[in-house]
Parts: sequence; C-alpha cells; structure tokens
Amino acid sequence: MKLNSNSCQIGVHRARFILIAMSLGIAILAAVTANAAPLLNPLQIALLKWTANRTTTFPLGNQPYNAAFDGANMWVVNNADSNVMKIRASDGAVQGTFSLGGPPYYIAFDGANMWIVLAQTSQVQKVRASDGAILGTFSTGSGAESLAFDGANMWIANGASNTVTKIRTTDGAIIGTFTVGTTPVAVAFDGFNIWVANNGSNNVTKLRASDGTVLGTFNVGSGPSVGCILFDGANIWVDNALSNNVTKLRASNGALLGTFNVGTFPDGIAFDGASIWVSNGNSGTVTKLRANDGANLGSLPVGNSPGGMAFDGANVWVINVNSSTANKL
Repeated sequence: MKLNSNSCQIGVHRARFILIAMSLGIAILAAVTANAAPLLNPLQIALLKWTANRTTTFPLGNQPYNAAFDGANMWVVNNADSNVMKIRASDGAVQGTFSLGGPPYYIAFDGANMWIVLAQTSQVQKVRASDGAILGTFSTGSGAESLAFDGANMWIANGASNTVTKIRTTDGAIIGTFTVGTTPVAVAFDGFNIWVANNGSNNVTKLRASDGTVLGTFNVGSGPSVGCILFDGANIWVDNALSNNVTKLRASNGALLGTFNVGTFPDGIAFDGASIWVSNGNSGTVTKLRANDGANLGSLPVGNSPGGMAFDGANVWVINVNSSTANKL
C-alpha cells in the first residue's frame, strides 16, 4: 500500500503537537505541585477524616478545672462558680449548667452518673448525667483531690490524709480506706489495679482493686500533678509538674519505660488511642507524644493556663483555667 506524503506529514505534525502539549501539561503540573501544600495527609486518609485540622474554642464558667466525657457530652467543672456544665461534644452547645454543693475540683463518669470532688468539703457528689440532678453527697477522706472508676466503685485520692477511699457507686457506701504515699492527688484504673500518684513523695502506689492490698510503690518525677495519671491499655503515664516531664511505667510490673520532656508545669493528660496529650499549664500549650515510644510529635498553642483534658472519641478537649475556655482539638 502506498502512503500519501501529505498524510504522513500531517501525522508527524499531529504527533509533535501531542508531545509538546503533554510536555507542557507535565511542566505546569510539576510547577503547581511544587508550590502547593499537600491537600491531605496520610493519617487523615487512613482515619477517613476529610476535614482540615481545626481548633475550636468554647466559653466556660469561671476557673474551669477538669472535664469528663459521658459518651455524648463533655462535662466541665467550674470551681469559682460552684457548678458543672454539660456541653454537647459534637458542636459545643451548652445542654445545662447545674449548681453543686461547693467548689468542684475533679470529675469522673461511672456509665450513668458524674461524680464530682468538692475540694473544700472533703465530699463527692453524684450527679445524674441525663438531667443533672444531684443523687447524693458522700464524705471521703480529708483533702479529696481526684477520683477514678473501676467498673463498680469510685476511688478518691485524699491529699491531706495520705489515703484513698473506695466508694460503691450504687449507694455511696464506703467499702474501704487505704494508706498510700504522701499527698495522693491522682488515680487511675488498669482493669485490675488502682494506681495512685503521690505528689509529696514523688511516686505512685499500686493497689489491688478487689481488696486494696498494696502491690508496689514506684518512683516517678518531681511533683506529680492533680488528676494527671492515666492507663493506655498497657502502661501508666504520670505528669510531673515540677520536673516538666511525664513518666511511663509498665502496668504489669511498674518498670520504668521512659521519662519524656514536655512543656512547663504539665497539668493535664489524655490518651486518644495512639498518642498521649499533655497540657502545659505555664506554657499555654499542649504536647503530643507517641504512646509506643514517647516521641514528641509537636506542640500546639491553646488558652491561658491549660489544665484538665479529656478525649471524646474524636477530639481532645483542653480546659483553660485562666481564660475560662475549652479548646477542642
């Protein structure tokens, strides 16, 4: 078959045009890519999280100290107002503000009710989560600081009496009072045992939850913070306010796994399933640590004097004491 020379020339010109257009397109795409920020990061894709990272701020009462999540709402205690606020976690809408019997300090959830430490009365109050009704007021030891739930009982750290009190949540009955270290200020439950951080003796006490038997005492940093101890599923983490770091202990035997620097005066801690978040009270920031090795993943600015923290299943909440706000990260 004989080809027409004009047809060949047209074909050659067309091919050249296509090549030039492709080269120009590739060059433009490369330039745009080089100057544009990535649209998504791999972690957002993996979590199916299609919105950009945002920090949202919500107003609170005066001197908010701590928060707890009930599965749908964030509850925040306002110390100077002697009340507790119920805030819908999805959008920050206030669902109610409920008066208490005194200035509240710390709060925990038992699956149906909020339990709140009244700092000046050495008492705890039980508040029904559905409507904020006070169901009871119960005495603890002297100088109650914080508390934790073990599935059936609340354990309260009594800072002035160097004890923890075990209270049955169904009726508020005291099951036992157990001696720990000096100035206990924080409590956590690991599924079998209670861990108590002792501010005055710079250590933690491990007690068997079933009967309060002391199973060990383990050193941490200087000045463990009020309410600042948590269990990550395998390990115990403790904020040390005076040494500006956090301690990681293996829950099974108390072995020291690491000490990690954070900001100034760490005063809150939360776990999001992968990372440890620490609020730095004197730095106005939060520090994010990778839970498996303590690697510092960065710090974020928040409000003034950040303290208590809580995780709602999607976001970390930071309570800013002196700016009377909450940051939702």
